[in-house]
Amino acid sequence: MSISVRIDDALVEQARAAAKAEFRTVQGQIEFWAKVGRAALDNPDLPASFIAESLMAMAEPSEEATPFSPRRRK
Repeated sequence: MSISVRIDDALVEQARAAAKAEFRTVQGQIEFWAKVGRAALDNPDLPASFIAESLMAMAEPSEEATPFSPRRRK
């Protein structure tokens, strides 16, 4: 589903800069921010950086993921 939404020009410019740094489209960057914001509201006890990193990890293709291997204790 696609809809048109008015967004402040300054926010679009911020999204454009962030999108370039994160290798996303402007639309993808704004969608990512919306997902982080929604998850932050749903989980106020978690830091926003943890939420953002978790969402990025969940979006990573599984074939590119590094398997978890716990460190051995001495």
